[in-house]
Amino acid sequence: MDSYRLYYAPGACSISPHVALREAKLPFELVKVDLRAKTAANGDDWLAMNPKGYVPALRAPNGDVITEGAIMVQYIADHAPTSKLAPPAGTMDRVRLAEALHFIATELHKGSSPLYNPVANEDYKVQLRERLSSRFAVLASMVHGHTWLMGEQFTVADPYAFYVMRAWKKVFHQDLGTWPDLAAYYDRLAARPTIAESLKAEGLEA
Repeated sequence: MDSYRLYYAPGACSISPHVALREAKLPFELVKVDLRAKTAANGDDWLAMNPKGYVPALRAPNGDVITEGAIMVQYIADHAPTSKLAPPAGTMDRVRLAEALHFIATELHKGSSPLYNPVANEDYKVQLRERLSSRFAVLASMVHGHTWLMGEQFTVADPYAFYVMRAWKKVFHQDLGTWPDLAAYYDRLAARPTIAESLKAEGLEA
């Protein structure tokens, strides 16, 4: 295999490495995964590929498989250094990028998981939405005064931020207008060609 293979599900966090691959201009193919049936559209044994059972998973041309999105996008960035999707390893700027990715992954992405749980009662969900709102306020402060999350350079943190904001809007039916900086940031992201192309390929809208 001489290209990357991204296993994805429409609307899932796999949109983040999908965008990163397009930004990096690396050759890749998309393989859709049915998360309920645990099957891959190309016939690959999905659970053998990723025993965790969730997307994304990225198979590199050498056969290595990566299964955590926040790590995956840094790997993609490091294999396309001219794209400047991540600062050089060992720098404080790279630490700040990893810090931002970790915040998105733990506080906003995984932090929202209970909202998908049908057995969670509404009182709990109200409290959780309030907590998540405070975390989105932090994200708004991070982007305040900047074009992108890390400043004026688009990085792999931006598509991940786009995913959590899109879920907040589309899945949980919450309004980003509470934070004008985030609403404007979301619009900039939605208008970026690689994000628009990724959404179209997955049959989604911003």
